[in-house]
Amino acid sequence: MRVLALGGPGAVARVAVRVAAGLRGVREIVVADHDLDAARALAGELKGVPARLGVRDVAGGRALAAALAEADVVLNTLGTHHRPGPPVLRAAIAARTHYLDVCDDWEATSEMLGLDAEARAAGVRAVIGMGASPGISNLLAARAAARLDTVTDLYTAWPVDVPGSDPGRAGLSGSDGRPIPAVVHWMRHVSGTIAEIGGGRPVRRPPLRPVGLALPGGREGTAYTVGHPEPVTLARSYRVAGESAGLMVVTPGTAAYLDVLRRDIDRGRLTPATAAAELTRPTMWRALRAAVRAFGFKGPGSLPAFFAVATGVADGRPATVLAHLTGTSPLLQGMAEATGVPAALGLAQLIDDPGARPGVHPPEAAIDHERFFADLARWTGGSVQVAVETA
Repeated sequence: MRVLALGGPGAVARVAVRVAAGLRGVREIVVADHDLDAARALAGELKGVPARLGVRDVAGGRALAAALAEADVVLNTLGTHHRPGPPVLRAAIAARTHYLDVCDDWEATSEMLGLDAEARAAGVRAVIGMGASPGISNLLAARAAARLDTVTDLYTAWPVDVPGSDPGRAGLSGSDGRPIPAVVHWMRHVSGTIAEIGGGRPVRRPPLRPVGLALPGGREGTAYTVGHPEPVTLARSYRVAGESAGLMVVTPGTAAYLDVLRRDIDRGRLTPATAAAELTRPTMWRALRAAVRAFGFKGPGSLPAFFAVATGVADGRPATVLAHLTGTSPLLQGMAEATGVPAALGLAQLIDDPGARPGVHPPEAAIDHERFFADLARWTGGSVQVAVETA
């Protein structure tokens, strides 16, 4: 297959494209991005598969349409945020080109799910949100929900600054010292209102709501809600009857500082961009406010770093199922690996069977989670595994 990779010089794209270059069935990769020099450099680094430079106009227009028409599948890593997803997916459907992205925006996810009928009519298979969260988180949820006959509550959680995650504020700024776009978008995820499931129905609630959890194996602690799209898709896939939300596993100090930023964004004192700058270089005033507020925030306790937990009924009895990553690996040490590797492993399944079930699908509806985690274990040399525990 010929793969069109959008977002060449970005850290996530570099990881995803390098892994994709080693996939069976990939015969050429076309690297495209606004930064032609960086895209050209990446194309020159790839080993084992022909690579060439693609279009500069990666967000739309005739050049993108022509590049899509020559490709079998597009790997869209232009950004985790809302802007690059829907327009590129529409262009891919028009070109009848299969599609996979790493979008983590719940609003864009809802918009792209609305293109399902058009994709099916065009015979296009699209997988959206195939990164870390969403992506790995959805497949952990699939692993947990598979043990239940009916699902009541379903939560996914990813680590921010706890042991086993990217330490401190490393990687939040670019080479120019400015916050990277993903951090600006994160500030959108922790302000305003976000999508959750409450009482089996879609609801909008403020983010950073504490959720106390008691998990199998005696693990317990508190995590905090964030505006990722897992509740939007998981409720459709598993008919969640109770509660569903995306969670962050975060220390009380960081949760308190995020809450200070949230309040100032909501009051109009900060924008997501200026809040992201405050996150990378905290001011004394906001740091002091957060330090005072931190005493009111509970910690993660013994919660795993990266997990999904489902409650419901199994064999006629109430049950709670926990699926979580174990071990240490570069996968959990940085956003680029945590997002780019799952994207490439998801692309492997799309390449193997592109014609299966056309339409727009979230990871849990399109990716075989058993195969994915087996591939992930092989990629990490066995250092990352999935444990499933039931109580």
